[in-house]
Amino acid sequence: MRGFAFIGATIFLSVLTLACLYRAYAGPTPTDRVISINVITTKITTIIALLATITLDDSFVDVSLVYAMTGFIMTICVAKYVEKGKLF
Repeated sequence: MRGFAFIGATIFLSVLTLACLYRAYAGPTPTDRVISINVITTKITTIIALLATITLDDSFVDVSLVYAMTGFIMTICVAKYVEKGKLF
């Protein structure tokens, strides 16, 4: 029974990710795009963690953590680029 709830949550988050992808594409400002990409990263991290729970495979948790860290670093880099015009 709990597996069906996790599968439903995964499908629901996938649909919401598509809505955020539209905002990333059509966002009028770079800030909207950065926030939507950050939300997409968070949702995909959650989807990967749900898949780890559904499949009972612990290696997905490691992938989820690495993806979350990569998304955080990407958000910081893009925010710095938008603010200063350069990364270094």
